[in-house]
Amino acid sequence: MAGNDLGSLLGGLLGGGQQGAGSGGAANILGALISALGNRNGAAGGSPLGGLVDMLTKSGLADHAQSWIGTGANQPVSGVQIAEAVPEATLQKVAQDAGVTPQQAADQIAQVLPQTVDKLTPDGAVPPAGQSIEDLIRQQQL
Repeated sequence: MAGNDLGSLLGGLLGGGQQGAGSGGAANILGALISALGNRNGAAGGSPLGGLVDMLTKSGLADHAQSWIGTGANQPVSGVQIAEAVPEATLQKVAQDAGVTPQQAADQIAQVLPQTVDKLTPDGAVPPAGQSIEDLIRQQQL
């Protein structure tokens, strides 16, 4: 569905074009998470990436998120931190859809999230509201 399409695009963005590559599965899980968050926050009119950054900021990961957006080094994040930041029901749904445990999903998201946000914010800023993740990915692949 939409999460799988977004996951495929994220996999391409991350260089995980090969089927079964480690980042490919994680990109699919991240795509499902972003889609789920976008569906939850869709009425707000903000960008899914902005919503993700806001969620991380409210969970105490503001410095991490800003390091990924900025042009410097990306701070790593752990699966435990992701599990604490993502709403439990959302993480369970994403994990169930992927056929993994919630902690495995969080671990996989933690592996690819810093690089993904970094690549989607090449100018050091979150794109404006209304711009879809799919559009951002396509722009980066040009």
